[in-house]
Amino acid sequence: MVYLWKTMPRSGHAPSSLTDMSMAWVCHNVEVLCVAQEDGSLHFRHCPVFPQELADQLLHRMADEGVLNDRTVGIFQNPEHLRLRRAFIQSSQLSAEAFRLSLCPHKLQELNASHVHSSITISDVLHSLTSNKLCRQGLQTLLMDGLRLYGEAGEESLQASFSMLRGLKKLSLAWTDLDDRGLEDICAIPMLESLDVSGTNITDLTPLLNCQSRLLSLTAHGLQKLEMPTSSFILVLSKLHLLRHLDISNDRLVMDRDNLVQQLVERPGILPQLVSLDVSGWRGVSDAAIQAFVEDRPGLRFIGLLGTAAGGSELLCGDGRLKVAGESSLTQLCEALRRYSDRESFIREVLAHLYSHTSDMEEPQPHILKLVLAGMRHHTDSLHVQLVASACVFNLTVQELVLGMPLRLLGNVVQQLLAAMKNFPNHEQLQKNCLLTLCSDHILQVVPFDRYEAAKLIMMLLGNQEDQTVQRMAVAVVSILVSKLSTEEIAELGAEAFIMKQLLSIVQQKASLGVVDSTLKFALSALWNLTDETPTACRHFIQCQGIELYMELLESYYSESSIQQKLLGLLNNVAEVEELRMELMNEDLVEHILSLLINPVVEVDISYFAGGILAHLVSVRGPVWSLDAELHSTVQEKLHSSVLSWSSPEHTMVSYRTFQPFYPLLHVSQCSGVHLWALWAIQFVCRQNAPQYCNVLQSEGGTDILRVLSSHPDTHSDVKSLTENILKILERNFHPTSSGTKCCYSTLPKTRV
Repeated sequence: MVYLWKTMPRSGHAPSSLTDMSMAWVCHNVEVLCVAQEDGSLHFRHCPVFPQELADQLLHRMADEGVLNDRTVGIFQNPEHLRLRRAFIQSSQLSAEAFRLSLCPHKLQELNASHVHSSITISDVLHSLTSNKLCRQGLQTLLMDGLRLYGEAGEESLQASFSMLRGLKKLSLAWTDLDDRGLEDICAIPMLESLDVSGTNITDLTPLLNCQSRLLSLTAHGLQKLEMPTSSFILVLSKLHLLRHLDISNDRLVMDRDNLVQQLVERPGILPQLVSLDVSGWRGVSDAAIQAFVEDRPGLRFIGLLGTAAGGSELLCGDGRLKVAGESSLTQLCEALRRYSDRESFIREVLAHLYSHTSDMEEPQPHILKLVLAGMRHHTDSLHVQLVASACVFNLTVQELVLGMPLRLLGNVVQQLLAAMKNFPNHEQLQKNCLLTLCSDHILQVVPFDRYEAAKLIMMLLGNQEDQTVQRMAVAVVSILVSKLSTEEIAELGAEAFIMKQLLSIVQQKASLGVVDSTLKFALSALWNLTDETPTACRHFIQCQGIELYMELLESYYSESSIQQKLLGLLNNVAEVEELRMELMNEDLVEHILSLLINPVVEVDISYFAGGILAHLVSVRGPVWSLDAELHSTVQEKLHSSVLSWSSPEHTMVSYRTFQPFYPLLHVSQCSGVHLWALWAIQFVCRQNAPQYCNVLQSEGGTDILRVLSSHPDTHSDVKSLTENILKILERNFHPTSSGTKCCYSTLPKTRV
């Protein structure tokens, strides 16, 4: 198989095969590749002869991608170039006419038309298939689950019969309105070996006796309208001597008051060829009877016992050749998840038991997580399934267990959790379950998924939540997600005004109570990251009275350095936007920030961000100074002296994607205090990570700006000294004295949590 490596998408999927990529491209560009016919259908402009397998794959992919409809299916009207054998049109939008014109001219061997979303009926499909002699004789598999049997005209619309499909071996009509008359017709199919009539309107299975000499598999799950006596039912089954697969499970999980299953398994010699038996959902079956039945049939390889209370014996544990779907052990539950992923009532039952079994896992179980994910995907509209499954996901990924899970599997799980949150926005417990799993450093930092969409969704849902626990987790997740976004993604997110309003509302709520908790800190971190290099977000912040709120917080949280840093960091982002600096020209605000700059007991982290705001305000490219002139001189003077007094912290105080906001501050016309603040910032990060930041300076032309500043006659001696220090760091990085290979690092996003 050939693989093409390409840029990883937001979802973080691994590289696709060349065939998959080609099929996907054709699917999404079919309009460009085709011309429209008079009837509106599309034909390829130029179409080579496709290998039959590729034609099948293309049709399948179009159905999966949701692009198969009356217009696009027209490309298959030419069977000379696109020859179909296995037609998959499940869940597509096709009319009966389009189906007849495009698919029935082919020599089909298999057709899956289950759950087609249109007015097409089983009668329509039969009529179209039987109009083609090749299909009448060659079709071997036909799946039409979920379709209606007749059109609006009722039985009069039935223009063909099942028995006309002379070569049909496998037929599935689960969850249709198939009735007794239809079953009689089906049982006349001369080569029928496998039949699925689950959830239909059948009341009597006696017609099955007409195919007892050929029927190998019968699935009769959830036949709630069956009216025949238990004795008659068992009599019919007893005569199906060739039957190898039998499923008579009950989707309602009710007590077997007529002892149907008990009588079946206790009947001597019944179903001697059986390989699999499913009686799940019939409560009250004895373990002894099931064990005796299994012992008499050494060829049995599967038995379904979910919800029966049987399965506790060693013979039925499910660890050997005999696979058992039940609830007595983790092995049985996993088998049930595999077998019943499309049966909602069973999945609900399995997940409820699985939650208890996974509450104290010691080792990672990725195969179980994969099975839970499959169940969630099959039942996206079921609140009960999503609720219990999300709780199981948490059990399976809690703490160190998440480290043993494949990243791609985790990425798919995260996407499914987000889908569940979106589908059930007002269900508090579901939201809590999903957020509990998402509150993992490993998931948020390493696992591949669309962090932009996740952050946006969680912020939208946050408005529905009053529970403080849910709010705390949501804000924490968003804060970390935003810190992982690219500049472009942050700009997109920052353009959403509702996000700014939501976060500021949380900050306001916490501030009114005077609390300092993780919710407040995470909300402030998210706001800080959201406004980074994002003028639109900064404008939203101002429009939402953010500056007024932050002025209050600077005063009320004066002794909380972690809060102060986040407040000043955001105001620094606003100050970087030249046209918004006037909004910060408030005398009380400037004087307060100045006090933080010069206060000797304030941490360098605080003084640094205070200095950044002031440096931009007194910059020659800043707004016209509208405050007291003496204050302007004081700010310039204190900037110079304060920067010289700073010692570099050992911890990472801040990181930058670019130095672009600093270069205007290094123009020779700026005052020395402005120069020093920008230079100190550059020197600090270059010392901490020279390979990264020296490369940034070099690539952006910052090195030339530093040399101009250093050589200018009017440059202050303190500025020259700091500039030369940075140039020395650059020199050591690009021309190391010791031998060895120098590593180059890509720039890192700014992260503030």
